[in-house]
Amino acid sequence: MSVGTFLFATIDALDPARLAAFWAEVLGTEVEATMDDGRYVFLKGADRLPVLCFQRVPEAATEKNRIHLDVSVDDLGVATERVLALGGSWPGEVELELDDVSWRTLADPEGNVFDVATG
Repeated sequence: MSVGTFLFATIDALDPARLAAFWAEVLGTEVEATMDDGRYVFLKGADRLPVLCFQRVPEAATEKNRIHLDVSVDDLGVATERVLALGGSWPGEVELELDDVSWRTLADPEGNVFDVATG
């Protein structure tokens, strides 16, 4: 017996509008809805993209997130430069290979880590 249907993934943010705009650019989608005077900002989902919700919280992240997004890209260098141009960061340290997959761990403007991967 299932508990229910997956609705969306929620990411805490100090500035949900800014973080939603960043992720909309990274994922090639757009903001679909804003609710409760900007407390919640939803990105439009697609065939291969779940709906993401950015929720305003009062505190900044203080440690590495325990769940993160993995994004498929054609070129790690191009993807990294795009993320940096959008306000993300890359410490330049974490780059791994496993079989035919290569990936880098980057961070969004609020420090949430995510991976870009080829292969």
